[in-house]
Amino acid sequence: MTNTQVKKIPEGMHTVTPHLICAGAAAAIEFYKKAFNATEKARIPAPNGKLMHASIQIGDSTVMLVDEMPEWGALGPKALKAPRLDPPLCRGCRCLYGAGRRCRGEGDNAGRGYVLGDRYGQIEDPFGHRWSVATHVKDKSLEEIQQAMPKMNCPSA
Repeated sequence: MTNTQVKKIPEGMHTVTPHLICAGAAAAIEFYKKAFNATEKARIPAPNGKLMHASIQIGDSTVMLVDEMPEWGALGPKALKAPRLDPPLCRGCRCLYGAGRRCRGEGDNAGRGYVLGDRYGQIEDPFGHRWSVATHVKDKSLEEIQQAMPKMNCPSA
């Protein structure tokens, strides 16, 4: 197959795919299996036993993982002690939020209603990644959303 025939987005993937760096990627995979009903798709260990590459599927989305490897500049959020990049929003809030909490993820927002028409909550997993979970419960127009924004008590920018 020539390069012009190669699919730019492989089968089963989406335009954006999160790639998480974890202190203990194998343990993270097990956590995500319990918390998000993830299924393991691939695991490629390095000679030293760390995971060079792994992927899991949550719903219809793939998430890639790798172990921390400081020698390659691959550090997770806890090692960086820096603001986290949140993995994308996961749909199915009630299920995922509850499961994440039961699996010792730290949660906030309690899956409450959100201005965009989604029931929304967040959990931080034991590896330092914050997951936003939501279930769409009401279609709202842009006008309705703009009117609801001042009621959110957000700090001013």
